Amino acid sequence: MILGTGSDMVDIRRIEKSLRRFGTRFENRVFTDGEQKKAHGRKKAGERIVAATYAKRFAAKEACAKALGTGLRAGTFWRNMEVINLPTGQPAMRLSGGALRRLQTMTPEGMAAAIHVSLSDDYPLASAQVIIEAVVITPSPS
Repeated sequence: MILGTGSDMVDIRRIEKSLRRFGTRFENRVFTDGEQKKAHGRKKAGERIVAATYAKRFAAKEACAKALGTGLRAGTFWRNMEVINLPTGQPAMRLSGGALRRLQTMTPEGMAAAIHVSLSDDYPLASAQVIIEAVVITPSPS
C-alpha cells in the first residue's frame, strides 16, 4: 500500500551558489554529517560533483517531506531526513526526529514502512523521487 509519494527537481547551480555564499553554514543546516562526508569524498572529482551530490540529496529531502505530507514544517526538519546508500549503492532514506514520528503515525498497525528513493542528475538539474510504502509484517517461522 502506497502511503505517500513525492518528487522534486533542483538546479545544481543554485546549490553551487549556496555553497560559495554560505559554505559550511549551509551544509550544516541542511545536510547530516554522513551526507557531508559523502559529498566531500567526491571533491577530487571537482566542485561541480560535490554540488550535484548535495543537489540530489536536497531534492530527496524535499521529495520525502512531500511524501510524508508535512513539507518542511510540523516538526520535520532538513537534518531529520538523511540520504544513505545501501551496500549495493542503492540510495535509501533514514529518518529521525519529527520525520520519523510522522512516518510512524502514518504507518498502519501491523505494517512496516519502506521508503524507496530514486536520484538522478544531468547538469544543471538534479531530481529525486520518494515513495513510502506500507508492507505487511510477516511473522518469522518457528
